[in-house]
Amino acid sequence: VQLQASGGGLVQAGGSLRLSCEASGRTYAMGWFRQAPGKEREFVAAIRRNGPSTPYADSVKGRFAISRDNAKNTVYLQMNSLNPEDTAIYYCVARTTYDAILSALRYSSTYDTWGQGTLVTVSS
Repeated sequence: VQLQASGGGLVQAGGSLRLSCEASGRTYAMGWFRQAPGKEREFVAAIRRNGPSTPYADSVKGRFAISRDNAKNTVYLQMNSLNPEDTAIYYCVARTTYDAILSALRYSSTYDTWGQGTLVTVSS
């Protein structure tokens, strides 16, 4: 399975962007991580193939929303009220074996497939 992310770009603070990530095959849990310049990679949000619970990082809770369309093998990340601290490369991730338990979704080791990353830049 390969992941193709899109939707990154330059936006002003307070603006919105929608990231998409299309998988070439069946996936289970999917999510997004990000890495800002000079910082460690961090979890953003995740969603299981079949399950209502969608964990978020505290820093994006209430501003970002993750969703998926299983028929299209695609996961989305709607990002609202963006601020300069959201500037990072956003990586789409997927688990292709079986669905993960909810508590594992925040860990990068849960995922076996990573996309190439898409850059999001938020100007002040």
